[in-house]
Amino acid sequence: MDFQPLKYIYKPSGNPDAYTLLLLHGTGGDETDLIPLVQNFGDSYNILSLRGNVSENGMPRFFKRLGMGIFDEADLHFRTNEMVAFIKELAGTEGFDPTKVIALGYSNGANIAGATLVKYPGFLAGAILYRPMQPFKTIENKGANSKARVFFSSGQLDPTVNREATQGYIDILKSSGSDVEFHEFPTGHNLTQADITLSKKWLSENFH
Repeated sequence: MDFQPLKYIYKPSGNPDAYTLLLLHGTGGDETDLIPLVQNFGDSYNILSLRGNVSENGMPRFFKRLGMGIFDEADLHFRTNEMVAFIKELAGTEGFDPTKVIALGYSNGANIAGATLVKYPGFLAGAILYRPMQPFKTIENKGANSKARVFFSSGQLDPTVNREATQGYIDILKSSGSDVEFHEFPTGHNLTQADITLSKKWLSENFH
């Protein structure tokens, strides 16, 4: 299967040295979904928002799944490779620095961002993961060469994410060299104002 381009929206900040926020929607979302959210973060970042290339019953996703919470790992590997290749090529076209990309993903989008962190350590400068799950059952330890800074937020009442598995995933990210700030909120899979407020603070402190 050949790589296909992804539909996207790109909004430059006007600053050639700016970080680029890579927006990755949840199941059924599209490239417009997260733009209102990141307007909370100010206008000093480039915005690159993607639409997943997979359709599940008409709902866009970034990769296939076999059932609720069961990922098609072969497709996830392929789609992660496809997305990273697309971003590298687009950096030249749109003129942003490919070494200064910060993923911001919700649910399905957070999971392909996590797959990128573990498959391509060093590619992302950082990541904001809202309601993520461990992307692959087995993750090879490639050494502490990630250096990515990660904001990770979960809901205590989230029916789609196994709370016990969350700590194991955080430990894997840390062992790969990522600096992880973890928050757990008394909510379900939905985002809350606390997610936005704390990730905004984290972003401003870590990426000026």
